[in-house]
Amino acid sequence: MISAICLVAAGSISSSANAGAPGFQAAQDVGTLRRQHRRLPEDDIWWSVTGQDMAWNFKNLHQIFPTTIAPRFGAVSELPSRPNSAINLFPVATPTGNLPFETFIASDYSTALGVVIVHRGEIAFEMYPRMQDYEMPVYWSVAKALVGTLVRILEERGEIDVSLSVEQYIPALRESSFAGIPVRAILDMASGLDCGDEYEDQDSCYYRYSMAIGDGYRTPNAPDNPYDFVAGLTTDPVAAPGEAYSYSGLNTFVLAWLIEEVAGLPLQDVFTQEIWQYLGAESHAAFIAPRYGIPVSHGGFLARMRDLARLGMLFTPSRERITAHPVISAHHLEFLGSAGNPKLRFSYRVPGSEEEVLVDTLYQWDGVYPNGTLIKEGWAGQGLIINPNWDLVAVYTSYIKDDQASEIALGPVVWELIHKLYASDGAE
Repeated sequence: MISAICLVAAGSISSSANAGAPGFQAAQDVGTLRRQHRRLPEDDIWWSVTGQDMAWNFKNLHQIFPTTIAPRFGAVSELPSRPNSAINLFPVATPTGNLPFETFIASDYSTALGVVIVHRGEIAFEMYPRMQDYEMPVYWSVAKALVGTLVRILEERGEIDVSLSVEQYIPALRESSFAGIPVRAILDMASGLDCGDEYEDQDSCYYRYSMAIGDGYRTPNAPDNPYDFVAGLTTDPVAAPGEAYSYSGLNTFVLAWLIEEVAGLPLQDVFTQEIWQYLGAESHAAFIAPRYGIPVSHGGFLARMRDLARLGMLFTPSRERITAHPVISAHHLEFLGSAGNPKLRFSYRVPGSEEEVLVDTLYQWDGVYPNGTLIKEGWAGQGLIINPNWDLVAVYTSYIKDDQASEIALGPVVWELIHKLYASDGAE
């Protein structure tokens, strides 16, 4: 059952493709490249496929869509390697018995593209079963946490008051259903509007937004752009702002628009200015921008996995290894751990046990756990997990198999692994 194939979605690489380049391994051959572009759906959006087509798409969105760039600056910050063999050997339950974690993620039970775990500023585990380390996969909704982080940075600087209604920053929303909704309610996915994520109904509020930003399949009557769509949005509220959780990428777009209005710069430039330039990143980052150069802020973020891990380190004591600039303040961390809205708390099972805890969801993070763990996951199997108390960051990315019944989701496995190995005190 265990597969030794490392490039499931890329196809085989001929020996001549890498001749004379011992330090470089191409992610795909020219035949795969041409074939995959021709396999993109013509009567539906590209993300409607699964299996090897989805895997290839997830690693190659920069070829499918225009992108907006967040450039890197300065010397690359060193991430020394200090492997933790306990991660490699961590047992993962499968239908054929336990497998060591490193064997599991390369097996046919898994769709892992890559996993990077950094502890105390050092790489404790790094493996890329179905991609090359230099590739820039998409992290989908992980991008939402980046937007929420930017709002918090501007808030601490006094440039945003999240208690104010959003149209006070975006006058174009005065006639929209968003008028009167406090920024904080939008940050916490509690706008009260009926526009939750919907990936199939093309007449739904969310899918029409998705069409407008270019992330959904565009029909002849699709809205032209997301700014006009939101400014003209009229939908009945289903709850008072801040009273009920309703997850929607539309909320994230409104926050990105807010950031642009306050900063007077495109989102990607604010992201570079406030965060990316300080990482010592190995490469630039990017957001897909299918229409008019508008970044898909709710889920179109592309970056090398080690660079996303560096971003996660900004929330940990090891941030000093990569920058002297206080990107994420101590007050920011304290806020995330103590300022959740009690009305929006969820009960979640603790990894590896039957115990349940109340988890906050705020500022676009999926969850902030009592033990300090921050988590943001993306559709189809990506994630960023940070625990400042353990000085730990985990980044993972995967996709959905055609045969979903034979797939073991990567996220819960990584989640349980880090909690069992590091929850004591951030073990050696």
